Amino acid sequence: MFRLQAFQNTFTAGPCTQQDKPYAHNLHSVRITMAAAKRLQNDLMTLMSKPVSGISAFPCGDNMCEWTSTIIGPAGTPYVGLKLKLTMSFPPQYPLVPPVVLFKTPIYHPNVDFSGRICLDILKEQWSSVYSVETILLSLQSLLGEPNWYSSSSLRFVLGSTC
Repeated sequence: MFRLQAFQNTFTAGPCTQQDKPYAHNLHSVRITMAAAKRLQNDLMTLMSKPVSGISAFPCGDNMCEWTSTIIGPAGTPYVGLKLKLTMSFPPQYPLVPPVVLFKTPIYHPNVDFSGRICLDILKEQWSSVYSVETILLSLQSLLGEPNWYSSSSLRFVLGSTC
């Protein structure tokens, strides 16, 4: 299903389109560790075999490091029923390092800036390797209905500095 070339405990995944990458890489391929590739494959299989209503995520073509995901706005929020597109960029050290997650659908939310960057502690200082793609997306869906107004990250975000 996905073309991954084994290469001294690393894998080379093909490039994704520039518009789907949150941070443009100058490389034509991204090297990920075997652990990261296995974890991403497990996350994908979990999402495919046990789909959760309101969220979805898939790799961008053959590139396991760049994913496109969607969240359906939860009931009881201004986003109810909206289909919000996000990108997830996984670093080579994943799951030890969090992915970069960006909203591609423009959204007005206290924890999302005009570029789609998200201020959420589990994507920053509270990251744990036990979080999966599914738990990240469910946390973001929850954040839509319950903004975090009082976190130090959100305050820095509102004041104009990055999270």
